[in-house]
Amino acid sequence: MNWRLNTFAAPSRFYPLAGRLVPWCWAVALLLGAAGLWIGFMVAPTDFQQGDAYRIIFIHVPAAWMSMLIYLVMAFWAAWGWMLNARLASMYARALAPTGALFTFIALWTGALWGKPTWGTWWVWDARLTSEFVLLLMYMGYIALSEAIDDPRRAAHASALLALVGVVNIPIIYFSVQWWNTLHQGSTISMTAAPKMASIMLTAMLLMTVSFWAYSFAVALTRARAIVLEQESDTDWVRTMTRAGSRA
Repeated sequence: MNWRLNTFAAPSRFYPLAGRLVPWCWAVALLLGAAGLWIGFMVAPTDFQQGDAYRIIFIHVPAAWMSMLIYLVMAFWAAWGWMLNARLASMYARALAPTGALFTFIALWTGALWGKPTWGTWWVWDARLTSEFVLLLMYMGYIALSEAIDDPRRAAHASALLALVGVVNIPIIYFSVQWWNTLHQGSTISMTAAPKMASIMLTAMLLMTVSFWAYSFAVALTRARAIVLEQESDTDWVRTMTRAGSRA
């Protein structure tokens, strides 16, 4: 157990481990993503109310899920790094932020594409849409703050505080359609009720969700490796690895 904890806690051990995981994450992301898109856009039946416009959900819904999940994970690692002075946790939180911002932007963009044919407008200041837009601003604020402070430790502490404040927005996004009268439709998938969609549609959505999840791991681990090299450049293990790479 101690070896496993040290593996994730020490940058020198995390770096090669992450390097071995990245190709596998990319393989899962590409294979499941291709399968999910094929089923969602080619196999799933046309919706009797929305026609083919509904197919945007196979990108929109998983992206929206990932935008919220990544923020919670980012805030957890940021808080962990702040409270326990764990450098690697802060590095991983910083590595997750751009990916979370990307999925939030995709969720907003695909939502606009879906809203035009169904609502007749690209955007409304709907509770769900507005709170999701606030989430994008929180991601951008976290990234800007962590990059604006030169000292990595001070940057990690300041951005961790901002990330924790932003956690309040996650339940607002999730429960907005229940708390307020909004244009946004309710959840079609619930942990306490049967899905409100055909099984083939649900299969495509879940495949895309796992694909996005694997993609998030791949890019976040890659970015975390770059951050580790940046912040550990003066350590012996980085210098040794760099010299060995130059000789090869």
